[in-house]
Amino acid sequence: MSIYYLDASALVKRYVHETGSVWLRSLFSSPQAELLFTSRMTIVEVISAFARRVREDALTSAEFSAAENTFRSDCSHDYQIMPPSLEIVDLACSLLRRHPLRAYDATHLASALSAQKFLTAEGRSPLIFLSADDRLTAAASAEGLAVDNPNLHA
Repeated sequence: MSIYYLDASALVKRYVHETGSVWLRSLFSSPQAELLFTSRMTIVEVISAFARRVREDALTSAEFSAAENTFRSDCSHDYQIMPPSLEIVDLACSLLRRHPLRAYDATHLASALSAQKFLTAEGRSPLIFLSADDRLTAAASAEGLAVDNPNLHA
């Protein structure tokens, strides 16, 4: 079983075609069952990415609605949504002292580290942290996570 943590920059590629979308979508069509983690904050970020594309005329309003509906449905069924607990917030603040990250990126990394800790305690295989942000993948790697960037799989 493959286990992934997806930040918003990776996850949006499932719903909007851009560099790395084909590769990312192939992960979801694998015959192996996947366990997919993300932060509750990803919901806001992904909807924001869709809205930005509407403002930039890269998506129509109808495409926005379809992408949002599919994404929200997938949030209910496909993803293990991690709430920003006080433990994750504290870890994110600590990560900000060690790495040049934006606030939501630190929250993603803290969430992934928390998921990894849970998986290790359960004797499960390690997760792979997916992000299209090079600075975030560098920080995740420095924190000991396996990483991949969908943009490297054009």
